[in-house]
Formats: sequence, C-alpha cells, structure tokens
Amino acid sequence: MLLFPVLSYVSAQKDANVNGHVIDAGTREHLPYVTVMLKGTTIGITTDATGHYFLKDLPVGEFVIVASCIGYRTEEKKIATEMQKTLEINFELEEEHLSLGEVVVSATRNETRKQEAGIIVNVLSGKLFESVSSGNLAETMCFQPGLRVENNCGNCGTTQLRINGLEGQYSQVLVDSRPVFSSLAAVYGLEQLPVAMIERVEVIRGGGSALFGSSAIGGVVNIITKEPLRNSLVLSNATHFFSDGTPDMNTSINGSFVSDDHKAGVYVFGIVKDRKAYDHNGDGFSDIPLINSETLGFKGYYRTGLYSKLTAEYHHIREIRRGGNHFDRPPHEADIAEYLNHKINGGGLKFDLFSQDYSHRLAVYVSGQDIKRDSYFAAEKNTDHYGNTSDRTLVAGAQYTRSFEHLWFMPAELTAGMEYTHNQLADRYVSLNRDMRQTGAVAGGFLQNEWKTGRVGILAGARLDRHNLMGRPVFSPRGTFRYNPTERVNLRTSYSSGYRAPQAYNEDLHIEAVGGALGLIELDPKLKPEYSHSLSASVDLYHRVGSWPVNVLIEGFYTVLNDVFTLEKTGENEQGNLVYIRRNAAGATVRGMNVEAKSGLPGLFDLQLGYTFQQSRYKAPEQWSAQLTPQKRMFRAPDRYGYFVSDFNLSHNVKASLFGNYTGAMLVKHTFNDRDEEKVTPDFFDLGVKGSFHFHPGKASELELSGGVKNLFNSFQRDMDYGRKKDASYVYGPATPRLFFLGIKFSM
Repeated sequence: MLLFPVLSYVSAQKDANVNGHVIDAGTREHLPYVTVMLKGTTIGITTDATGHYFLKDLPVGEFVIVASCIGYRTEEKKIATEMQKTLEINFELEEEHLSLGEVVVSATRNETRKQEAGIIVNVLSGKLFESVSSGNLAETMCFQPGLRVENNCGNCGTTQLRINGLEGQYSQVLVDSRPVFSSLAAVYGLEQLPVAMIERVEVIRGGGSALFGSSAIGGVVNIITKEPLRNSLVLSNATHFFSDGTPDMNTSINGSFVSDDHKAGVYVFGIVKDRKAYDHNGDGFSDIPLINSETLGFKGYYRTGLYSKLTAEYHHIREIRRGGNHFDRPPHEADIAEYLNHKINGGGLKFDLFSQDYSHRLAVYVSGQDIKRDSYFAAEKNTDHYGNTSDRTLVAGAQYTRSFEHLWFMPAELTAGMEYTHNQLADRYVSLNRDMRQTGAVAGGFLQNEWKTGRVGILAGARLDRHNLMGRPVFSPRGTFRYNPTERVNLRTSYSSGYRAPQAYNEDLHIEAVGGALGLIELDPKLKPEYSHSLSASVDLYHRVGSWPVNVLIEGFYTVLNDVFTLEKTGENEQGNLVYIRRNAAGATVRGMNVEAKSGLPGLFDLQLGYTFQQSRYKAPEQWSAQLTPQKRMFRAPDRYGYFVSDFNLSHNVKASLFGNYTGAMLVKHTFNDRDEEKVTPDFFDLGVKGSFHFHPGKASELELSGGVKNLFNSFQRDMDYGRKKDASYVYGPATPRLFFLGIKFSM
C-alpha cells in the first residue's frame, strides 16, 4: 500500500461535476467569494459575485465538500460523485461573530480550529486592516492584546514590536511560517511589508522556541501572504495629510488569476509609497522621516496532483528613507542625516503532499531573503560616513505529520521535522571603525504530539538546535494543556523555554544621532547566551446575552530571563562617538495579565478591545549610565496599555469604524548636553475614526470611497528635542500626530 498517492490528475474526462450556491442562513442573501473545497484534496474554488460555484471534471468517489468563509461557521457535507452526473449541493452558512471555527496554523505548525488550539492565537485579518485604514504592519499590530509598536528613532523612524513587555528582538517574525525575517530585516521591516500582500497575521504571545527556533521568547508573529482564490483585480489609493499639508501617499494594484480548472493560479501585487519628511516642532529637522518605496511580488500555486501542490512566493522591496535636514542636498551636506537605501529580494518554494485520507502529510520547503542596504549616518557634515550592509538568510526544511484516530488514550497528531537556517551578515562603516561580520547557522529538529478531543487537548513537544555561536546544543521543551468543560468555556495552560544566541540583533544594527555624535552598539566579547522559561494560563469564556454574543479572555503570563541582554553606556571612542556595550545582566522577570473582550450584533456592530497590566523588571538593579543610579525597571515598558476597535454597518453601503490606543507612562532614556537622565512619560490616548461608502457599478465590481482622521485629539510628544544636538532616540508615544486621510478603492 502506498503511503502517498501518485502525483497526477486522472487524465480521462469523467464529467463528474458539483454546483450550487452559498447563502447567509440569517439574511438569505447569496455570499460571494466563499471557499468551496473537497476536503483532503487540492481541489477548490470560490463562489462568484452572485454566490454560485461550479466544480467540474472531478474524480469519482466519496468525498466531503466544505464551504468556509471568515466570519461564518464552516459547513461540511458528504457527497458521492458519479461519472457523467452533476450534483447540486447548496450551503447555508451561519454568521459566527466570534470566529469560534477560525482555522490557524501557528499553534502547532498544522491547521487547527482556533478554539481547539492549546495556546491562544490572535488573528489580524483584512477586516482589521480596513477598519484602522493601515497600509503596513507597523500601523496594525498594536490592535491586539499584549502588543505594542514602539518608535525608537526620531530621525529614521525605526520601530520594534513588543509582545508582553519584551523588546522587539524577543519576538520571532515568520513569513509563511519560515524564519527568513532576519535581525536586519526587523529594523524597518514592519513598515516595509504592505498589507496588500498579507492575507492575515497570526500572533502567539509567550515562548514558542520548541516549534519555531531561537528568539521566540516574547512571542511569534506569523505573516501569511495572500494566495490566489479567484479572478480579481483591485486598485486603491490612500493618502494621509499631516497638519501642515505634508502628504503620505500609498497606491497599490493587485490581481488574482486562476485557470479554469483551478489547477494553477497566481496572485500579483505592486505598491508604491511616497511620504515627505515632516517637521513637527519647527526646528528645521524632521521628526518623521521621508520614505519612498516600491514593492512588487507574487504568490502562485500549481496542483501537481489530486493530493499534492507546489507553491511559490517572491517579493521585491526597494525603500529609501531619510531623516534630518536639507533633503534637497546629498546626505553629507546635511547637519544631521540618517539615510538608508534598501533593496530586498525574498521568496520561497513549498511542496505539499498528503494521503487520500489526509492522515499523512508531508511538506518540504526552502525560503530565502537577500538584503542590500546602503546607508549614511552622521551628526556633522562628514563626507566619509557612508556604509553598506548585506544580509542573506536561507531556510530549508521538511515536516511530516501523522494523524491517528486513536493513539494510546485519545485521537492524536504527531509532527516531526528538521530545519536548517543560515544567516550571513556584513555591516561595514570604515570611517566609524565598524566592520561587523556575523554568520549564524542553526540546524534543528522538532518533535511533538498532540492528543486532542473537543473537550481535552494535551501537547508535548521539544526542539533540539545546534547553533554555531553556542558551545552546546539547546534543548527547548514545550507543553500545553486545554480543557473545555463546556463548548463555551476554554481553559488553557502552557510552558515553554527559549534562548537567544550571543549575536547582534535588530537594535544593534541601528546607529542614531545623540547630541551631535553617533551612538554605536558593540557586543561584549564575553557575551553569553540568554535563556528563558515562560508560563501562561488563561480562561476563555463565550456567552450570549440575548442577540449579543460575548467573548472574554483573561490571560496571565510569567517569563523568567536568565543572563538577560542589556545595554551599558561606556563612553566615547577615538572618533568621538558614543559606545554602548551589549552585555549580560543577572536576569529579569516579566509578568502580567492580558484582558480581551469581543461583542456585537452580527451584521450591524462589533467591538473588540484589550488591556494589559504588566511589569518588566531586572532581578538586580542595572545601570546604563555612570551618571545615574542603577534601577530594576526596564525602559520603554509601560505597566498599562490597551486598544479598541469598533465597526458599524450604518446601511448596506455605508460603514464606519472607531479605533484607539492607550499607552501608559513608561521610563525612557534621554541625553542632552552630555547629561544623561531618565524621564517618566505621560499617558497617551490615540483615537481614530473612519467612514466608507460602497457603490456597485456592476454585479461583479465595487467602488469604495473612504476618509477619516487618525489621532483625532493630536495626542503626541510635546517635549521633543530641538536642533542639531537633538537626541534622536528621545521619542515616545504615538508614532504620528493628527493625520487626515482619504481613500479610494476599485475592485472587480
């Protein structure tokens, strides 16, 4: 008996067809663009603009046909296809306001229902991107519990994503489940990835190294790129305006093209961003940098057989960003200039193969990304402060999954795999006496088993990594337990361990202007690996109050960091630039609680909000400057922060959204006139509003006009540094002041 079937379609035309329609069970309206598939095969299609579908020339036999759509409960039906016969199979989908049946892949590296996952997985989808009118991930990630996007530089605008109070380098960012998002990519990557290429983002809070390798201590962010589902074309433009009229224009075109037999398809996209530099305090130096970028790419598939599929993805990003002054002159003629020219090429191949009953699944993949960066950093008019950075990442691996109807005491799913990651970094600034060359090679294997029923889930797994920068292999165990006493109550607890190798991470590759000099980060020659242990427990409650579905999630988390990495200012080098040393501290703990709530009236209104209480503290007082007293509190880690997003369907053609972010007080560093100090920031509340109008020129086309305001009350930092001696790192709070925006989108 063959483990996997042969890799080809049956060539004979059998005229075994299935057609039908999909409607909303409540409104009885036809639903367009619903995915309809034969379960366990590569055969699928989406309903057209009228809610109908047609699957033709199917294999003969017994199958399960599945209809699924975001926001609706998935429905399955058993069918038996026959030669020269057409079946009519209609679906009535019930709206599922709280997404109980949503499928995610990041919890176990396999598809699983979100409600049955052993750990909490939050999903950012196209609906959220539209609600908050975001053009890139940096504008969107803060609308999830436990997540914050922090702006770290007032010149170049580098950002970092903080999860559960930990810095950005503690989070593992994946593209289509592959760790090609290197340390260099993470410096500006959240702003460089446009949402037009993203289907959804899955977020796991807490450690995940047992599955995804090193650096998954704070959490995992899995960026799932868009796949072609149907023939479509979308043209859009969103233009933002600062208070002085400075524009930020974002234009995109993307299309999906699928063959008549749905054996092949490709999704192509192109995005252009043009933002002028913005000076908020009128000192002649930018506070928000100029950005000019173009992104091109595609994702396509070819169904090599009934039970096999080849997928390819490629993207090219060219981005120029610059902060400082004298933008009409070369960087070395400016008083302050942080200039970066990125050229990024990335992509991957994946081959999926599975058995007829879907009990055996094999995936073989290879992904890579190449970054070339030309840059200039100077706080004086220096002609020789140009540098260049190259960064190459390659990931290759294989994963095998075996599903058992009964293994020992309940149904189970065994997953095993191996993965090799290689990263080559070269960061050169001759005039700054900086020539950083770093090679990271990690060979790893992982094994896990998940026993799962609708009521109980138990997962035990581990990963073994051999990192070339560490003396011995690292063993990272992971375990989760889920118990559902009823369908509406979900109890979870988990443990995981993680590590970070003694190497340069994203913040270490950034150079900033401080008081007329540059700030450089160097690694302590004695830097040791950092290890972590993470615990979490949560209660997930689902209830209905009349017509109102309500979901409340309460999650507690606790992370211990041993030999934690920290920064210490050691003085000036021979060139007069500030030097910070990345060294080990004794340790740290991060503890807290996330609260998330969702509710609404299906089809009319929905509300999602989250709030985080947390503490990030060193075990022993740490000192970053000899001028200051050591203390335990971590920087840029507020003890309170939260968000909300609400959507309103005012009529069939009119929609509105209201959204906001709250950032509590936090401790930040500041250097002014050679004096180091620590300041506690005020609280901020950033409120936005959007309205959109939808028109239908034809049955298969839609025109959307939108507009609104972000940061309505102009909640923005008021004590920015002025002039050439400014401390570029002294920025905090919302990334932008008040912005007005207009948008237009045509789709067909």
